[in-house]
Amino acid sequence: MSYITSLCILLFLPLTVFSQVRTSIDGYVSDAKTGKILVSANIKLKGVQKGTTTDTAGYFRLTNLREGAYTVVISFVGYQHFEKRIKLKQNERLQFDIQLKPIGYRLGEVVVRSQQESSYSIGAAHIKTEFIKKMPTVFQADVFRSIQLRPGVKAASDFSSSLYIRGGSPDQTLILLDGAVIYNPSHFFGFFSTFNPGAVADIRLYKGAYPAKFGGRLGSVLSISNTTVKQDEFQASATFGLLASRASIGGRFKNGSWMLAGRRSTLEPLLSVLQKSTDSIPNSFYFRDINGKIIVHSNADNHFSLSFYSGMDDLQFPLAEKSDVSLNYGNRIFSGSWHHAFSKDIFSTFTLTGSHYFNAPSFKLASTRFKRFNDIFDFSFKGDVTYFPNADHKITTGFRLGSLILKLRDEFDRRQIFASTIRAKYASFYIQDQWSISGQWRITPGVRLNGFSKGHYLRVEPRFALEFLPTDHLHFQAAFGRYTQFMTLISNEAFTGFDMWLTAGEGVPPAYGNQYVFGIKSIFSEKYRLDLEVYYRSMKDLFEPDPFLPDRAGIPYQELFYFGEGYAYGAKLLFKYHIEKLSGFAGYTFSITRRKFPHINTPLAENGSARFFTPNYNRRHSLSAVISYELNPHWSLSAVFNYATGQAYTKPLGRTTIFELPTSATDHHLLISGRVNASRLPAYHRLDLAISRKGSFFGLGETEWKFEVINVYSRRNIWFYDYDLSKNPAGRKPIQLLPLLPSISYSLHF
Repeated sequence: MSYITSLCILLFLPLTVFSQVRTSIDGYVSDAKTGKILVSANIKLKGVQKGTTTDTAGYFRLTNLREGAYTVVISFVGYQHFEKRIKLKQNERLQFDIQLKPIGYRLGEVVVRSQQESSYSIGAAHIKTEFIKKMPTVFQADVFRSIQLRPGVKAASDFSSSLYIRGGSPDQTLILLDGAVIYNPSHFFGFFSTFNPGAVADIRLYKGAYPAKFGGRLGSVLSISNTTVKQDEFQASATFGLLASRASIGGRFKNGSWMLAGRRSTLEPLLSVLQKSTDSIPNSFYFRDINGKIIVHSNADNHFSLSFYSGMDDLQFPLAEKSDVSLNYGNRIFSGSWHHAFSKDIFSTFTLTGSHYFNAPSFKLASTRFKRFNDIFDFSFKGDVTYFPNADHKITTGFRLGSLILKLRDEFDRRQIFASTIRAKYASFYIQDQWSISGQWRITPGVRLNGFSKGHYLRVEPRFALEFLPTDHLHFQAAFGRYTQFMTLISNEAFTGFDMWLTAGEGVPPAYGNQYVFGIKSIFSEKYRLDLEVYYRSMKDLFEPDPFLPDRAGIPYQELFYFGEGYAYGAKLLFKYHIEKLSGFAGYTFSITRRKFPHINTPLAENGSARFFTPNYNRRHSLSAVISYELNPHWSLSAVFNYATGQAYTKPLGRTTIFELPTSATDHHLLISGRVNASRLPAYHRLDLAISRKGSFFGLGETEWKFEVINVYSRRNIWFYDYDLSKNPAGRKPIQLLPLLPSISYSLHF
């Protein structure tokens, strides 16, 4: 209790130190050409350590300023700098909107140092949508595929968009769209994510030691915001690709703006042609996404936003005569927010969210059909309040109240054979203070409380960050956090259509763990930047359904699981550069991940005690390099290279044959396996290239052709090995990933 008492005193101490400074400036930042809002634009007061960034509505506010003259500097990657000299009077609130002029896209990042830059920039990354659209990708631009290029983030394979971040499995990353949880963010068997790049405004990734504002996951947070526009004119765009096409429209009305975007697969013509030559083609398949957002600015102190998303996959696939499989799964979410300024020092956001994940696979064998219905309903109300007591403190506090319903029902030959409904309430509260002790030292203490009704669990999660700035070009950062997770995901890395979430409960405690991160950021100039981070994280009480149970019928809930532990540590190095027309980054990651569960790698000589094993997604070494070069205002080139240590796998040591009866001629061939994931596949590497050509559509809009070559030198990376047991010795066949693939897309912007 002494630690918690000291922490609370530290948190609330700034509340007793009031300042009478009430002068402020605020406004919106947008694109002067298209009117599109600019999220995370940098705003700085020249010559003083004071600054901020725009939020997801393009809005910024600087408070607690002193009377006097200032030079406001506003910058955003790919846009001309804006500077304006202003003079502020005591208690004055100056409002103005800024439109930045584009100067062409750059991958580099303009670095603006400011007092409001979060201490939690350690382990954090801001991914811009322009970067996603520029990079070569398989068939179409994808948010998750672009995130996988960042050091510390790994992909399971070419066929999986799931995020494996710093030793964590996909369920250990909290994924939010405008504050609402997305439970299955995938399309096309996990090949693409559900996020339409044409509908996304802001992408923030916290790889580890994330702030007290977030909770519910052991590892990381990915927060995504739907886009909107800020202009008086109507605008539209469309992109046509081989796998999918997308379109968006938007505009502005008297006190706000709106956006509507859609994306749909365009595989049907290709499937129709292939069905004539082979039987192993789906009878039908498509996926779709619909995004929308409305923002209303009633006055300077209040604005409202309402956003929604709906997406699904539908597949019918023939297995054999009178046998087939049918899949239908997706997500629906809505989010409504009220942003309100109580005063010049207190700002708030209240958000109501709803999320529905549905999954209805169906299998038919001969005349017998098996169906499963799996649904998650998650409704929540949350509030976040930010208070500036003086120029040295930024106190943030908030709460979240929610209701979670998990439904699972199985039918066999039209008869219900299993039904389960789990209902749980959850609540959380957090508070933290960003305290600038001096011009060189900043600390951010915080604490979060999480409650979960299923099992009556209450967990306290302390968080702490420290930042030391000896010079403007060198930052030392450290962070610690305790994290709790009340849910676990049962999934298949090759296909996410059968994802199933389970919760903690009576006798099934939530998983928890600690994270420790240390980082150094070297900012040589606006052209070069080098970041180094090292991390360690522990994972306790990991719970999963016990795969060794012979029969689950009638077993109490708490006895369905087995419990394990794990740890991960590593380092990442990121080098960014921006030299005139050439820009990009290179990242290297070293990582070690281990797990331990009962009965896995159990030595007979040690009385059944389990040993740690390597999850198959762990890559000890990985390297990614991204380059973009602008030949002229019309033509640009980009390239992506990836290298990674081969995935871990369990190597068979031999095989044996078992006969049903001593006199039977029917035999069963079994592989004798070695230690779990003790071997490695060959190293993975791939080079992708893209060339883009911008032009005009009869003077009415802009066009862009994009030509891509995926896996330029056709490296046949190995996904896994398949064994033919009909041969002696058993034949081993490598199952390979993507070959060389060309792709083309065409975009229109009005």
